Amino acid sequence: MTPADPQTGDSMSRTFPDRVDVAIVGSGPCGAAYARVLSEQCPGARIATFEVGPLLADPPGVHVKNIVDDEERARAQRRSEGPQPLADDTPTDTMEGYADAAPRLVRPGTFLLPTGWQQPGEDGLPGAAMSANVGGMGAHWTGACPRPGDSERIGFLPDLDELLAEGERLLAVDTHAFDDAPFAAEVRKRLGDALDATRAEDRRVGPMPLAVQRQADGRVTWSGADVVFGDVTRANPDFSLVPEALVTEVLVTEGRATGVRVRDLQTGEEHVVSARAVVVAADALRTPQLLWASGVRPPALGRYLNDQPQTVFAVRLRDVGHARTEDVDPRDEPEIVPQSGVSWVPFTDAEPFHGQVMQLDASPVPLAADDVPTPGTIVGLGWFCAKDLQESDRVDFDATEVDGYGMPAMRVHYRLTERDHASIAAARETVQQVARALGDPLGDEPLTFPPGASLHYQGTTRMGATDDGTSVCGPTSQVWGVDGLYVAGNGVIPTATACNPTLTSVALAVAGARDIARTLTEEEK
Repeated sequence: MTPADPQTGDSMSRTFPDRVDVAIVGSGPCGAAYARVLSEQCPGARIATFEVGPLLADPPGVHVKNIVDDEERARAQRRSEGPQPLADDTPTDTMEGYADAAPRLVRPGTFLLPTGWQQPGEDGLPGAAMSANVGGMGAHWTGACPRPGDSERIGFLPDLDELLAEGERLLAVDTHAFDDAPFAAEVRKRLGDALDATRAEDRRVGPMPLAVQRQADGRVTWSGADVVFGDVTRANPDFSLVPEALVTEVLVTEGRATGVRVRDLQTGEEHVVSARAVVVAADALRTPQLLWASGVRPPALGRYLNDQPQTVFAVRLRDVGHARTEDVDPRDEPEIVPQSGVSWVPFTDAEPFHGQVMQLDASPVPLAADDVPTPGTIVGLGWFCAKDLQESDRVDFDATEVDGYGMPAMRVHYRLTERDHASIAAARETVQQVARALGDPLGDEPLTFPPGASLHYQGTTRMGATDDGTSVCGPTSQVWGVDGLYVAGNGVIPTATACNPTLTSVALAVAGARDIARTLTEEEK
């Protein structure tokens, strides 16, 4: 696979194959996981990945925070923002708006669902947003990869732990990348003193597992889909990646996926690509959109939509002194620096929320002009709640209206239940308790973001143990009733989770890729 020039936007390949063994829709971490596992287990299988967005940088799928040049990084973020990018002067810092009470939070590198995000009398998903670029949201995410616990786990998957371990391999997850960050040990001690007394050993406060890589020169960089693709995929002569290629239909014949219809967004030309298997890894909103547009409409499609209600607060550590100057990277660059400690408060059934505790490079709330905090002493507290799952929470599609890509327009139905409000209230109380244990809160009250702001949408193509009408796919992610059609991404997760979902989604993608590899191998015999 030969990368394109990201400066000119020329695509990696404008050759649309007539026939492949596996067609993958979407190049985020889960689509990349399918390409990687198939490249490893099925040498010689022809694989093509189609991505609606452009190539941002080399290697394909790189995380934008690894782009050091400010202008180049901003250009990459603008090019990720779909049909209507943000203004050129929009801040590129993904922490921008951390303490913003805006009703529709906009993050660099993403674009909001422009219409249909709320129906009369409902809460809706004001924060519903997506990315369109090679690497998907994996080019913009925070890299947090905690394992699910308690009721977050998928009980009907006996090999879940092995799949999670494989997901950690593909994402290059490191639990100890920042063990030496200034004050990180003290932050975890104070968190543990406040929270661990009633927790099982595997659910106690610890360092956050992060998808990051420590380079030979000591820098730490973020894992994007480029890391998941890996050298084996990039070196695979039978793998191709076509950016700016919109898949408008999955072709289904007599109950079997037989290929995809693709529109070249550079020329407007349409191509039909035959395939023995099709993987739709477009995200939890656009994957059900494509299935619906293709006439694949199982009863649960788009239903059980869930997000993770998110509460944030900030605090300044007290009584910690000063970090050694050699521990602090003085450069004002987007890469991870030594004071970027991230701690984890795991989900439990008794406390159904998950905490992501970040030592920030700067305060997310305004400080006095002469107030310059010691690096690592400003701590951001982000608490995510598990949603009360409801079949009625869903994304529907409109056959008479289209979105900016010409696909069926989305209509979100979404309500927070009394149980959700109770979880949010409990999370707010815990955040305040934690803030007091750590130091001096910055601000009077925690901020609860509008629904959708977590960007952790799940459930719309959910997995099930049996085809009972409450799920879209089976344990290998193959869609019920359509042989050779697989779904991937956060939408496949069937449980109510509060932890960051990417690791779980990649783990489920591993199982699906293995199933395709097994099928292709058996068919060759």
